[in-house]
Amino acid sequence: MAATKAAGSDNAADDQKILSIDARTLRGLAHPLRIRLLSTLREFGPATASKLADRLGESSGATSYHLRQLATYGFVEDDPELGKGRERWWRAAHSGSAFDTAIMKDADPEVRGAMNVVLHELATAHAQELNTWLGTMHEWPEEWTQNWDLSDFKIRLTPELTSELAYKIHDLVNSYRGRVPEGTEGSAMVRTHTHLFPRPNA
Repeated sequence: MAATKAAGSDNAADDQKILSIDARTLRGLAHPLRIRLLSTLREFGPATASKLADRLGESSGATSYHLRQLATYGFVEDDPELGKGRERWWRAAHSGSAFDTAIMKDADPEVRGAMNVVLHELATAHAQELNTWLGTMHEWPEEWTQNWDLSDFKIRLTPELTSELAYKIHDLVNSYRGRVPEGTEGSAMVRTHTHLFPRPNA
C-alpha cells in the first residue's frame, strides 16, 4: 500500500494513480493473500497467477481465485500487452491506496473488522520487510550498509499537528520520486515506513 490514510499533497496524488478505498472495496481487500498479491504486483510489476504462486509459496488455484476477487473490486486488471497467450497476466490498477479514516468508525462491525484485518496485515508486512533487511544487510555493498535508517521519535503533538506532520512526511517522500531513473547503476528500490500514533501519558 502506498498510504493507509488520505495523506499527501494534491500534486503527489497527481503523480501517482491512487485508489480511494471505501467500505465496499475494503471488503474485497480484507484477506491476507489478497494484500500480498496486490503489494507484489505493485512492487514487481505484472505477473501470472502461477508466477505469483511461486513467489508467494501459494497454489496457483488460490492466487487465481484471489486475483479475480481483487479484479472485481478494481484493485487489479488484465495486462493487454502481456496477456496474449493462454496465460492471463495481471497488473495493479493503481500505484497505491488511500483509506478514509472514517471507515475505522463505520457503524457496520464487518467494515471495522475488515479494516482491522488490512491494518494488521500491513503492520506485519512492515515488520517482515525490516527484519529481512536486518538479516540480509551483510550481503549488500558498503554504500548501502552505511546509508539506511532505523529511528523512532517521541514528541508531544495535538491531533491537528499529527495530521500536519503526516502530510509533510508524505510530501517529502513524494518529492524524491523520479529523481533516479529505473536501471541506474547502484540504485535500489528503497522502502519507507511511517507510523504516527499516540501513546499513553503514563
